[in-house]
Amino acid sequence: MAKKSKRYNEAASLIEKGKAYPIAEAVELVKKTSSVKFDAAIDVAFNLGLNTKHADQQLRGALVLPHGTGKTKKVLVVTEGEKAQEAKDAGADVVGGKEILDEIQKGWLDFDVMIATPDMMAQLGRLGRVLGPKGLMPNPKTGTVTMDVAKAVQETKAGKVTYRTDKEGNVHLTFGRASFEDQKLVENFNTILELIVKAKPAAAKGVYIKNVVITSTMGPSVKVQTV
Repeated sequence: MAKKSKRYNEAASLIEKGKAYPIAEAVELVKKTSSVKFDAAIDVAFNLGLNTKHADQQLRGALVLPHGTGKTKKVLVVTEGEKAQEAKDAGADVVGGKEILDEIQKGWLDFDVMIATPDMMAQLGRLGRVLGPKGLMPNPKTGTVTMDVAKAVQETKAGKVTYRTDKEGNVHLTFGRASFEDQKLVENFNTILELIVKAKPAAAKGVYIKNVVITSTMGPSVKVQTV
Protein backbone atom coordinates (compact mmCIF):
# COMPACT_ATOMS: atom_id res chain seq x y z
CA MET A 1 0.00 0.00 0.00
CA ALA A 2 1.37 3.42 -0.96
CA LYS A 3 2.37 5.60 1.97
CA LYS A 4 0.24 8.72 2.38
CA SER A 5 1.99 12.08 2.50
CA LYS A 6 2.06 14.25 5.61
CA ARG A 7 -0.08 16.82 3.80
CA TYR A 8 -2.68 14.17 2.92
CA ASN A 9 -2.79 12.84 6.49
CA GLU A 10 -3.23 16.34 7.89
CA ALA A 11 -6.13 16.94 5.51
CA ALA A 12 -7.71 13.58 6.32
CA SER A 13 -7.57 14.35 10.05
CA LEU A 14 -10.17 17.08 9.50
CA ILE A 15 -12.72 14.47 8.39
CA GLU A 16 -14.45 12.34 11.01
CA LYS A 17 -13.96 8.72 9.98
CA GLY A 18 -17.19 6.94 9.08
CA LYS A 19 -19.35 10.06 9.43
CA ALA A 20 -21.74 10.97 6.61
CA TYR A 21 -21.97 14.74 6.18
CA PRO A 22 -24.79 16.82 4.68
CA ILE A 23 -23.76 17.77 1.15
CA ALA A 24 -23.12 21.44 2.00
CA GLU A 25 -20.71 20.44 4.79
CA ALA A 26 -19.14 17.74 2.64
CA VAL A 27 -18.41 20.24 -0.14
CA GLU A 28 -16.86 22.66 2.34
CA LEU A 29 -14.66 19.89 3.72
CA VAL A 30 -13.58 18.48 0.37
CA LYS A 31 -12.48 21.95 -0.76
CA LYS A 32 -10.74 22.65 2.55
CA THR A 33 -8.78 19.38 2.34
CA SER A 34 -7.70 19.87 -1.28
CA SER A 35 -3.96 20.47 -1.16
CA VAL A 36 -2.84 20.36 -4.80
CA LYS A 37 -1.55 23.53 -6.43
CA PHE A 38 -3.88 23.31 -9.44
CA ASP A 39 -7.66 23.67 -9.67
CA ALA A 40 -8.62 20.22 -8.46
CA ALA A 41 -11.52 18.29 -9.95
CA ILE A 42 -14.31 17.43 -7.51
CA ASP A 43 -15.69 13.92 -8.07
CA VAL A 44 -18.56 11.88 -6.71
CA ALA A 45 -18.73 8.10 -6.47
CA PHE A 46 -21.95 6.18 -5.82
CA ASN A 47 -21.80 2.57 -4.64
CA LEU A 48 -25.12 1.06 -5.70
CA GLY A 49 -26.80 -2.19 -4.75
CA LEU A 50 -26.96 -3.46 -8.31
CA ASN A 51 -25.97 -6.77 -9.86
CA THR A 52 -24.51 -5.51 -13.11
CA LYS A 53 -24.18 -9.03 -14.48
CA HIS A 54 -27.83 -8.51 -15.42
CA ALA A 55 -28.50 -6.06 -18.25
CA ASP A 56 -31.62 -4.73 -16.52
CA GLN A 57 -29.53 -3.58 -13.54
CA GLN A 58 -26.99 -1.52 -15.49
CA LEU A 59 -27.21 2.25 -15.59
CA ARG A 60 -26.03 4.31 -18.53
CA GLY A 61 -26.97 7.76 -19.73
CA ALA A 62 -26.11 11.44 -19.69
CA LEU A 63 -27.15 14.64 -17.99
CA VAL A 64 -26.37 18.34 -18.22
CA LEU A 65 -25.04 19.78 -14.98
CA PRO A 66 -26.48 23.22 -14.18
CA HIS A 67 -23.01 24.68 -13.65
CA GLY A 68 -20.92 22.41 -15.87
CA THR A 69 -17.76 20.62 -14.78
CA GLY A 70 -15.27 23.43 -15.20
CA LYS A 71 -13.61 21.68 -18.11
CA THR A 72 -14.13 22.63 -21.74
CA LYS A 73 -14.40 19.47 -23.81
CA LYS A 74 -13.03 19.10 -27.31
CA VAL A 75 -15.90 17.80 -29.43
CA LEU A 76 -15.58 15.78 -32.62
CA VAL A 77 -18.67 15.35 -34.81
CA VAL A 78 -18.63 12.56 -37.38
CA THR A 79 -21.11 13.39 -40.11
CA GLU A 80 -21.40 14.54 -43.70
CA GLY A 81 -23.47 16.94 -45.79
CA GLU A 82 -25.57 19.70 -44.24
CA LYS A 83 -25.18 18.24 -40.75
CA ALA A 84 -21.47 19.02 -40.92
CA GLN A 85 -22.21 22.73 -41.23
CA GLU A 86 -24.76 22.53 -38.40
CA ALA A 87 -22.09 20.99 -36.17
CA LYS A 88 -19.55 23.69 -37.06
CA ASP A 89 -22.08 26.45 -36.43
CA ALA A 90 -22.89 24.93 -33.01
CA GLY A 91 -19.25 25.08 -31.95
CA ALA A 92 -17.85 21.62 -32.69
CA ASP A 93 -14.05 21.63 -32.56
CA VAL A 94 -13.57 19.06 -35.33
CA VAL A 95 -16.06 17.92 -37.97
CA GLY A 96 -15.49 15.24 -40.58
CA GLY A 97 -16.63 12.06 -42.25
CA LYS A 98 -14.76 9.02 -43.50
CA GLU A 99 -11.44 10.88 -43.60
CA ILE A 100 -11.63 11.50 -39.84
CA LEU A 101 -12.31 7.81 -39.20
CA ASP A 102 -9.20 6.95 -41.22
CA GLU A 103 -7.17 9.31 -39.01
CA ILE A 104 -8.56 7.65 -35.85
CA GLN A 105 -7.65 4.25 -37.31
CA LYS A 106 -4.08 5.55 -37.59
CA GLY A 107 -4.07 6.60 -33.93
CA TRP A 108 -5.42 10.16 -33.81
CA LEU A 109 -7.53 10.66 -30.67
CA ASP A 110 -7.25 14.38 -29.94
CA PHE A 111 -10.82 14.87 -28.70
CA ASP A 112 -12.85 14.30 -25.53
CA VAL A 113 -16.31 13.51 -26.92
CA MET A 114 -17.41 12.02 -30.24
CA ILE A 115 -20.88 12.73 -31.61
CA ALA A 116 -22.12 10.98 -34.76
CA THR A 117 -25.18 10.91 -36.97
CA PRO A 118 -26.83 7.46 -37.28
CA ASP A 119 -25.76 7.05 -40.92
CA MET A 120 -22.10 7.05 -39.86
CA MET A 121 -22.39 4.27 -37.26
CA ALA A 122 -21.86 1.41 -39.71
CA GLN A 123 -18.48 2.88 -40.64
CA LEU A 124 -17.69 3.64 -37.00
CA GLY A 125 -18.20 0.00 -36.09
CA ARG A 126 -14.70 -0.92 -37.28
CA LEU A 127 -13.24 1.40 -34.65
CA GLY A 128 -14.99 -0.27 -31.73
CA ARG A 129 -11.79 -1.78 -30.36
CA VAL A 130 -10.11 1.62 -30.42
CA LEU A 131 -12.95 3.80 -29.13
CA GLY A 132 -14.79 1.39 -26.83
CA PRO A 133 -12.12 0.90 -24.13
CA LYS A 134 -11.59 4.67 -23.95
CA GLY A 135 -15.31 5.39 -23.58
CA LEU A 136 -15.36 7.39 -26.81
CA MET A 137 -17.76 5.31 -28.91
CA PRO A 138 -20.99 7.26 -29.60
CA ASN A 139 -24.12 5.74 -28.08
CA PRO A 140 -27.83 6.64 -28.41
CA LYS A 141 -28.27 6.26 -24.63
CA THR A 142 -25.89 9.14 -23.99
CA GLY A 143 -27.26 11.30 -26.79
CA THR A 144 -24.08 11.08 -28.85
CA VAL A 145 -25.76 9.28 -31.76
CA THR A 146 -28.28 11.80 -33.05
CA MET A 147 -29.48 13.78 -36.03
CA ASP A 148 -29.70 16.88 -33.83
CA VAL A 149 -25.96 17.44 -33.80
CA ALA A 150 -26.28 21.13 -32.93
CA LYS A 151 -28.11 20.37 -29.69
CA ALA A 152 -25.67 17.59 -28.80
CA VAL A 153 -22.67 19.86 -29.32
CA GLN A 154 -24.21 22.72 -27.34
CA GLU A 155 -25.15 20.46 -24.41
CA THR A 156 -21.68 18.92 -24.32
CA LYS A 157 -20.04 22.32 -24.30
CA ALA A 158 -22.46 23.46 -21.58
CA GLY A 159 -21.43 20.69 -19.19
CA LYS A 160 -23.07 17.47 -20.28
CA VAL A 161 -21.57 14.40 -18.61
CA THR A 162 -22.10 10.71 -19.22
CA TYR A 163 -22.37 8.00 -16.58
CA ARG A 164 -22.46 4.23 -16.42
CA THR A 165 -22.13 1.55 -13.77
CA ASP A 166 -18.88 -0.39 -13.55
CA LYS A 167 -18.65 -4.11 -12.73
CA GLU A 168 -19.01 -3.42 -9.00
CA GLY A 169 -22.11 -1.26 -9.41
CA ASN A 170 -20.30 2.05 -8.93
CA VAL A 171 -21.04 5.29 -10.78
CA HIS A 172 -18.26 7.87 -10.86
CA LEU A 173 -18.59 11.45 -12.13
CA THR A 174 -16.74 14.75 -12.01
CA PHE A 175 -19.15 17.49 -10.94
CA GLY A 176 -17.00 20.58 -10.66
CA ARG A 177 -13.73 22.16 -9.59
CA ALA A 178 -12.33 23.37 -6.28
CA SER A 179 -12.64 26.94 -7.58
CA PHE A 180 -16.44 26.61 -7.87
CA GLU A 181 -18.64 28.35 -5.35
CA ASP A 182 -19.93 25.90 -2.75
CA GLN A 183 -23.55 26.37 -3.81
CA LYS A 184 -22.77 25.53 -7.42
CA LEU A 185 -21.15 22.26 -6.36
CA VAL A 186 -24.13 21.48 -4.14
CA GLU A 187 -26.56 22.10 -7.00
CA ASN A 188 -24.52 19.95 -9.40
CA PHE A 189 -24.38 17.15 -6.83
CA ASN A 190 -28.13 17.31 -6.17
CA THR A 191 -28.82 17.12 -9.91
CA ILE A 192 -26.79 13.91 -10.13
CA LEU A 193 -28.35 12.43 -6.99
CA GLU A 194 -31.85 13.11 -8.28
CA LEU A 195 -31.04 11.37 -11.55
CA ILE A 196 -29.48 8.33 -9.82
CA VAL A 197 -32.57 7.95 -7.62
CA LYS A 198 -34.95 8.19 -10.61
CA ALA A 199 -32.84 5.74 -12.60
CA LYS A 200 -33.20 2.93 -10.04
CA PRO A 201 -33.90 -0.26 -12.03
CA ALA A 202 -37.14 -2.06 -11.21
CA ALA A 203 -35.12 -5.27 -10.82
CA ALA A 204 -32.89 -3.80 -8.09
CA LYS A 205 -33.34 -5.44 -4.68
CA GLY A 206 -32.30 -4.43 -1.18
CA VAL A 207 -30.49 -1.18 -0.41
CA TYR A 208 -30.07 0.81 -3.61
CA ILE A 209 -27.69 3.63 -2.63
CA LYS A 210 -25.18 1.98 -0.31
CA ASN A 211 -22.58 4.71 -0.07
CA VAL A 212 -21.73 8.08 -1.60
CA VAL A 213 -18.41 9.88 -1.28
CA ILE A 214 -16.98 13.03 -2.83
CA THR A 215 -13.27 13.68 -3.32
CA SER A 216 -10.90 16.25 -4.77
CA THR A 217 -7.96 15.28 -6.96
CA MET A 218 -5.48 13.42 -4.70
CA GLY A 219 -7.54 14.46 -1.66
CA PRO A 220 -9.29 12.38 1.04
CA SER A 221 -12.87 11.23 0.52
CA VAL A 222 -15.84 12.65 2.39
CA LYS A 223 -18.92 10.51 2.94
CA VAL A 224 -22.21 12.20 2.03
CA GLN A 225 -25.69 11.85 3.53
CA THR A 226 -28.35 10.99 0.94
CA VAL A 227 -31.45 10.90 3.16
